[in-house]
Amino acid sequence: MLQKIILPIAVFLVVLAALTFGETISQEVLRWFTYLTGIVVHNFADVYYTLRYYFAAHLNKVIIALILTVPISIWLIRNKGQNLAKRTSQRKIAIVLAIFLGWLGGHRFYLGQIGWGIFYLVLFYVFTPLVIILSLIDAIRYLFMSEEDFQPAKP
Repeated sequence: MLQKIILPIAVFLVVLAALTFGETISQEVLRWFTYLTGIVVHNFADVYYTLRYYFAAHLNKVIIALILTVPISIWLIRNKGQNLAKRTSQRKIAIVLAIFLGWLGGHRFYLGQIGWGIFYLVLFYVFTPLVIILSLIDAIRYLFMSEEDFQPAKP
């Protein structure tokens, strides 16, 4: 069930990125990344203001992405619905989370390692570049672990 909810969100983000790609998404991503690692450390409200500004400046793209997300998601769920019911490897999900949400400790919270997740949040507040590097190291470690080696790492 959770995968059926996450799929439309992922489709929406991909469509939104595709619509924005024509307008130099790489520059926007690099500027946003610099903005997050430099300013958000002092004030988490900046993330809200950045998203609010983006949605205000690109409202037409957001609406088009939402309109395209609905039929694509319906088609994917109808045609690939049986594949969504299969159990996904926790290791693979942890790798994706470590890459995209590792700076918030998302992969650690997902694996049930609450203490480490809180440590990542505190480290994010104190020194953001270090937590980003640590999360990428975690992603690489998980990538090269076998499923058997990965299971004992999870409490």
